[in-house]
Parts: sequence; structure tokens; C-alpha cells
Amino acid sequence: MEVQGAGKGGGYGGIEGGANGGGKEVMVANRRRLRGWDFVLRFLALGLTLVAAVLIGVDKQTKMVPFTLVPTLPPVNIPVTAKWHHMSAFVYFVVANAIACSYAAISLILTLAGKKGLTVVIIIFDLVMVSLLHSSGGAALAVGLLGYEGNSHVQWKKVCGVFGKFCNQAG
Repeated sequence: MEVQGAGKGGGYGGIEGGANGGGKEVMVANRRRLRGWDFVLRFLALGLTLVAAVLIGVDKQTKMVPFTLVPTLPPVNIPVTAKWHHMSAFVYFVVANAIACSYAAISLILTLAGKKGLTVVIIIFDLVMVSLLHSSGGAALAVGLLGYEGNSHVQWKKVCGVFGKFCNQAG
């Protein structure tokens, strides 16, 4: 770490340290270490968003569900398939993770290139990606919770009793 002395009135951003108005040393982080962590975090973001999009994107389950037409007749078994694109919240989750994965790849390349002028733009887009991922995660969580618990107030039944594999992989 580099150490810079901060004299009276000439400190870091004009801030003086100490109760007696004396100088205080300001620690500046080692940029090489921060760049390494930046690379690691961007690489993790790339991998985790790719895994999340693929796991939900390939999630599918088909079950035979008995359907009773008339109470005097035996039930008819109908094949029913649960897929991620049947629920708009899961579509939003997959698309948001695909966008964040693409951005992570682009920002990883730009960060490795070491472009100094793009730092503020990358930070702003980082914040946009975080908000996008949090909102899509919240939407998928809400729909997943409805699948597990149902909603007795509006007579929505639990779906995860029928599609257990699908719910376990999506949840």
C-alpha cells in the first residue's frame, strides 16, 4: 500500500485529520491488488450468471395428470409439461441472467484492457446489472414460492406436489 502524508489543509480531498488539526496519514489501496479482485469478481459473475441461465433454461418435467371429466367415469391421464418459458417471471430471470452474463464478459475484456476512461461507465453498468439481477431474482422467487405453497385466498393449488423435480431445480 502506498502512504501519502496529509498536511494541514492539503489532505485527501481537503479533509484534515485529528482533533488537534494535525496531519493524518491517508492509506491509498494498491491498484494492482484491486485490479486482481476486480478480475476475480467479474469472472465469478460471468460464471454464476451463465450457470443460473442454463439451469433454468433446461429445466423441464412432464407428468401424467389424472383429469376427471365425469364423476362416474374413470379419470383420463393427460400429459402435462412444466417448462421455464411457461412463466413470465422465469423468462425474465433467464433473460436477465443472459444479459448480465454478456455484460460480464464484455466488462471483463474491457477491464483487462485497462481502459482508464471507462471506469465510471463500467461502475454505472455494474449497478444496472445488480438491480436487474435482484429484480429478476425477486420475481422468480415470488413465483417459486407460489408453486411451493399455493395461495388459499384465490384457490391456487400447490404445483410442486405434481412437478417436484421441476420445482426443486428451479428453486
